[in-house]
Amino acid sequence: MNLKKIYITILSGVVCLSLGSCTDFLDTSSKTLLFDDNYYKSVEDAEMALVGCYDGWQRVTSDGGFAFYIVSEVMSDNCFGATGNGDGRGYQVVDRFDILESPADANIFETTWKSYYAGIFRCNTLLARLDQIVWKEGDVDTRNRIEGETRALRALMYFEMVRLWENIPLLLQPTVDNVPQANPDDVYATIVEDFLYAANHIPADTYPKAEAAQNDGRITCYAAKAFLARVYLYYTGYYGKELAGVSKSGVLQGLEDVITSNEYDLVDEYKNLWEPASSTPVDGEYRFESTYAGRGNIETVLALKFNDTSDYNGNNDGNSWLVMTGMRNTNWSPYGKGWGACTVHPALMQAYEAGDTRRAASIIDIVNEGIYETFDVADQREYTGYTIKKYTPMAYYDGTSATKGGAGDFQTAQSQDYVVMRYADVLLMAAELGSVNAQRYFDSVRARAGLGSKPVNQANLLAERRVEFALEGIRYWDLLRQGIDVAAATIAEESGVPVLSGGVNDKVIIKADNIKKTRGLIQIPNNQITLSEGVLIQNPGW
Repeated sequence: MNLKKIYITILSGVVCLSLGSCTDFLDTSSKTLLFDDNYYKSVEDAEMALVGCYDGWQRVTSDGGFAFYIVSEVMSDNCFGATGNGDGRGYQVVDRFDILESPADANIFETTWKSYYAGIFRCNTLLARLDQIVWKEGDVDTRNRIEGETRALRALMYFEMVRLWENIPLLLQPTVDNVPQANPDDVYATIVEDFLYAANHIPADTYPKAEAAQNDGRITCYAAKAFLARVYLYYTGYYGKELAGVSKSGVLQGLEDVITSNEYDLVDEYKNLWEPASSTPVDGEYRFESTYAGRGNIETVLALKFNDTSDYNGNNDGNSWLVMTGMRNTNWSPYGKGWGACTVHPALMQAYEAGDTRRAASIIDIVNEGIYETFDVADQREYTGYTIKKYTPMAYYDGTSATKGGAGDFQTAQSQDYVVMRYADVLLMAAELGSVNAQRYFDSVRARAGLGSKPVNQANLLAERRVEFALEGIRYWDLLRQGIDVAAATIAEESGVPVLSGGVNDKVIIKADNIKKTRGLIQIPNNQITLSEGVLIQNPGW
C-alpha cells in the first residue's frame, strides 16, 4: 500500500500506522488519522514519533477512562469509591471487588484497556521503524536514547496493565491479530528487558535536573533503574519467586546509581511537593501564595505531564482523573470542586505518628479545616470527613477554577502532573533491598517528616511507605506484594465502616473473600472478550 497524506477512517479490524492507534479487538473505536508513507525517514521523524509515544502514555489517563491512579486508590485501604450519591455504582464494584454492586457494569475498563493498547501500538510502531530511519554518523547515542525511551514507555504501560489484569495479550509488533493472553511471566520478561535497555542505553547526561524546565517528564536512565526496583519488589512479593533477567543485587545497584548521581534529593518540606498542600489563596486576587517546590523539582524522578489545553473537541492532554478526586460540588480555596471520588478511610488518619507533618499535607480534614458548613454532603456518597489533598483540583479565592488563570473549564483543563516516581521511593526501596546505608536512607525520609529514627525492618519500612506515599497510587501494590491473604485481610471491612451517603447513615462493607477470589485483579472488559470471539478469558471472580 502506497499512501501519501490520505485520510483513513479506521473501522474494526483495519490497521493504522504512524502516530495513531491500531484498532481490532483491542480497540474498536473509529478514528480518522493521517497516514504518510514518507514518515519514519529522518531523525526528526523519530523524535516526533517519540513525542507521540509519550502522548500515548499520557492519554491512558487523560481519555476519561478509569485511570490507573484512581483504580489504585479505590482498591486500596486508603480510600472508598464514593462519588455522587445518585451516581451509578461502578466505583463500588471496584472498591468491593464485587460485580454484584452493579451487574450491568461489564465494561468499566473498556476505555482504559483500549487506550493502553493504543499507546503500546505507538511504541511498537516506532520500534519497528527505527531501522528505516536515516541515521547520520555520530547518531548512535541518539538512536539508543530514542529506543530506550520508547521501550521504557512500553514497559511502563505493560507494568500497569499486568498488575491490573495480569492476563493480557503481549504485543511486541504493531499488529491487528487476535492475540491470546500471554503468560504473565512473559510480560514481565518484556518489562525487564525494556527497562534494562533504557537503563543501559539512555545516556546519563541526557536530561539533567539543571534543565528540568526543558525536559521534565522525559525518561532517564535513572528512572528506568528505579522502576526496575519497583517491578522486582512487586513481582517477587506477589508471585513469591525470583524475577528472571535481574538479580536483587543488580536492582539494588541501580538504586545506588540513582542516589550517587547527585541528580536528586528530598525536598526540604514535605508539603511543598504538592501545589494544593503548599498554596494559600490571596483574597481578591487570582493567584496563590505558595511554597510549592515546582514541577520537575529535585525529588521528581519521573512525572506524567499534563497541560491545560484540553477541550471537548478531542484534545485530551489534561489531567481528567484529577477532577474525580475534588470535593463534591464544593469549592474551598485553594481546593476546587470535583466529583467526590476517593473519600479517605478514617483509619489512614490514625496511621500517622504524633508530629508527622505528612498527614496535614496529604489529607483534607473537612471539619477541622472549616469546610463542612459549605460542603455538599447531601450529594456525597460515602462521606468520611476526609478526602485527598495531594491530588485535588484547585480554586481561587472566589471559587473560580484555577485553570488557565481562571478561564479554564474545571473538568477539562486540570494540568497538575502526576509524580510517578519520587526520590523518597528510591531511598526506601534501597533500604528494603538491604543497602549498607539502609538506616541512613530510612532516617532521612523520617527526619523530613519531623520524626526520629526507627530500626530498619520490613514491618517498619512498609508502615513508613504507607504514610510517605499515602494517596499517591502506591499503597495497593505494596499490599498485594505482601501476598493476597495479607492484602485481603488489610483491605477487608467485614463489619462495615460507618459513612454518610446523601447525608444518611450508611456502611462500606468489603469482603475479604471477594479480594481473594479475584486475586486482587480487575475485570477485563466484556466487550473485548466478545470481540475476541472468546480468545480472551475473563479473570476469576468477575
